[in-house]
Amino acid sequence: MVREGAVRVLDVRTPQEYESLGHIPDAILLPVDLIASGAATLPRDGKPLLVYCEHGIRSRSAAEFLARAGLEGILNLEGGLSLWRGPRSFSPGSPSGAFGPSSWLVENVDLLPRGGQALDLACGTGRHSLLLAAAGLSVRAVDRDSAMIQHLSDVALRLGIPLQAEILDLEKEGIDLGHEVHDVVLGIHYLHRPLFPSLRRALRAGGLLLYETFIREQALRGKPTSPEFLLERGELRRLCAPLEILREREGEFEERMVSGIVARRNGLSRAAVSPPGARAMRSPGPDGGTDTRRRGAGSAGPGRSKGGARRPSRRKGVAPWRRASGEASGGRAPGPASW
Repeated sequence: MVREGAVRVLDVRTPQEYESLGHIPDAILLPVDLIASGAATLPRDGKPLLVYCEHGIRSRSAAEFLARAGLEGILNLEGGLSLWRGPRSFSPGSPSGAFGPSSWLVENVDLLPRGGQALDLACGTGRHSLLLAAAGLSVRAVDRDSAMIQHLSDVALRLGIPLQAEILDLEKEGIDLGHEVHDVVLGIHYLHRPLFPSLRRALRAGGLLLYETFIREQALRGKPTSPEFLLERGELRRLCAPLEILREREGEFEERMVSGIVARRNGLSRAAVSPPGARAMRSPGPDGGTDTRRRGAGSAGPGRSKGGARRPSRRKGVAPWRRASGEASGGRAPGPASW
């Protein structure tokens, strides 16, 4: 079936395994820790989906999760890639593509609280909403597309996760997102400049605004092209003022021209962040952009793994991406969205 292209193939191992141990050619890479995003992004066109890992344990957990989310035709490769005798490719892969979450969210997971209220702006299919909810946050996901909101509501209900999907036009004049009600506000690939005062008001003391969208140079590469949806360099920092900037990046990342920021509303934080006296550090981004982080809160160097991926944090009070390999943990596979 694989050789004939009769099935779609999903690899739920890590990016390091995907490249170093090889993978089935054309397999989608989405590590089991991020599989909740796949419930929103993987096609529902009737084509069977073959899920695999190295020994068939992580993939079984992921396959069960996707089936609960309502995807049909889910297959698990028993025995995993260790028993595969077909062709292998050794090209690198990234989960931050069409089927996975934003790398900016994944790289800053160590700053997120273990619980609390999260708001996902212009959530679309819900790839980030589902991931945050599966990790234990109570999520309010808003978008003006009624069909997407209905689908997201149905998926969340099937999975039994704390997610409220709501039809909301964020560009309506006088929009009110509440006052000091959210611990996390997330905005990815969406821009409506007049909304930022409402975003700041919606944050509780210590709450985090995690935001990333396109800058003007993106218009030379494709959509969006309207200045209305493109930031100037340095503009995102000004829009977030007077929030405290914890981390930021700007430039080319994953073949897109973007500006990203993590900012905190003054007050006692619910998440473990930089220790007192931490200094800002600027380093080159993986594709030539700049990546500014605070020492002690994670930076390029000893705290990062090959390819710039953040290693799991073990500090008390933060939400690390926990190891999800059943093969390496006595054969017991944890939940597909274990942070």
